[in-house]
Amino acid sequence: MESGMISVDRWAAGSQAYFLTHLHADHTAGLSGAWRRGPLFCSRLTAKLIPCKFPGFDVSLLRIVEIGTWHSLSLTSPSSRSIVEFLFKAIDAQHCPGSVMYLFRGESGCTLHTGDFRWESNSLGTENGRAVLLDALKDQTLDTLYLDNTYCNPQYSFPSREVASKQIVDIIMSHPNDEVVIAIDSLGKEDLLLYISQALNMKIWVWPERLQIMHLLGFHENFTTQTSLTRIRAIPRYSFKTDTLNKLNEFRGPTIGIMPSGIPWAVATKDGNTVGASASHVNEKECSKNTESCSEIHGLGGNSGNTTKYYEVHYSDHSCYSEIQEFIELLRPVNIKGIVSSRSCCINPRYYFGHLCGPEQALWRVQQKLDYEEDLRRAEVAEIKPIADDVSHVSGRKRKNDHMKFFGIRISRVSLLGRLSRGARITSTESCSE
Repeated sequence: MESGMISVDRWAAGSQAYFLTHLHADHTAGLSGAWRRGPLFCSRLTAKLIPCKFPGFDVSLLRIVEIGTWHSLSLTSPSSRSIVEFLFKAIDAQHCPGSVMYLFRGESGCTLHTGDFRWESNSLGTENGRAVLLDALKDQTLDTLYLDNTYCNPQYSFPSREVASKQIVDIIMSHPNDEVVIAIDSLGKEDLLLYISQALNMKIWVWPERLQIMHLLGFHENFTTQTSLTRIRAIPRYSFKTDTLNKLNEFRGPTIGIMPSGIPWAVATKDGNTVGASASHVNEKECSKNTESCSEIHGLGGNSGNTTKYYEVHYSDHSCYSEIQEFIELLRPVNIKGIVSSRSCCINPRYYFGHLCGPEQALWRVQQKLDYEEDLRRAEVAEIKPIADDVSHVSGRKRKNDHMKFFGIRISRVSLLGRLSRGARITSTESCSE
């Protein structure tokens, strides 16, 4: 896609249309109540939350994108000044309330931007999203996949969020007389907190701004700002520190801390040391029933002499390695780019999944859709022979090698699948590179 047309989760000047996948801070850096640079496309729920997140935001700039529906968009090419037509569709990313992926289709090809996503293998949400995505792609090759690569590393293997939620309830129940502190973000993990509240028949304390978010999301009965009504508190992740927990331990009685996250974490102590889990020893210690994916770490005691306990539970709103692999195998994109590069655990997805990508994957999709004996033979006759003629100046190459050579190059501005399906001839004047 030509630059200067569409931006996804980027808010600098220079684009004609801006798309927001979800409202987490790392995806809204540069967005504020004073932002006025162009139309902002987002899901209906995200649009509902934006005025709360960014007071003063000009809501006339918002464009609601209904999930699962094709939308059209006409933009002007910065280079030719001609009108360029796009189709785009939002797909539930199952990351946090309102989070979506965006699939773009147009003359420049087909692109999917996942934003942050969690597609658990056996969940109903994933099954529905998979059906919507495959139906949207149909006979199209996915030219570029912008992927949430937060946990694109084989060392990260998480249970489902349902299993992790049960682990957390088990931990809380194993400490029936203790105060409980759970670290959360300003948006996300609502399903976890709701599950805990319902399982224990107990309200959960949240800070006032978070209660406002809960009410906007439709949760009115399970959360409170009155500390006297509950022993369970959900606090901002940045406040999850030994000092905070030890003060609660001292003034409110024995306290446990729970960090629901997939990423290794550490909390700072007064002396500058850290207490927390690292990737090397996650899962070493069983801390309650059915807790294969949690670790217990003992922190420093407060002045009362009580020891504060910390539990890391692998409740993640990002896909783990096996789920990322399944996602890529499903789509077989020509090119893949990670959208996360700032964390030490992030790895370029092509390192592990490059063999599932590349122009040759267009042939893979064709082969899945054509009859192997007849239709594929016709495609080879219509397409491979002219291509072989175009590169006949390369000596010593067999036709089979010419065939592989063709599927091993990157062809600009068109997808290989489109060319095969139309029987179009790629001429020597068109640019291609290894």
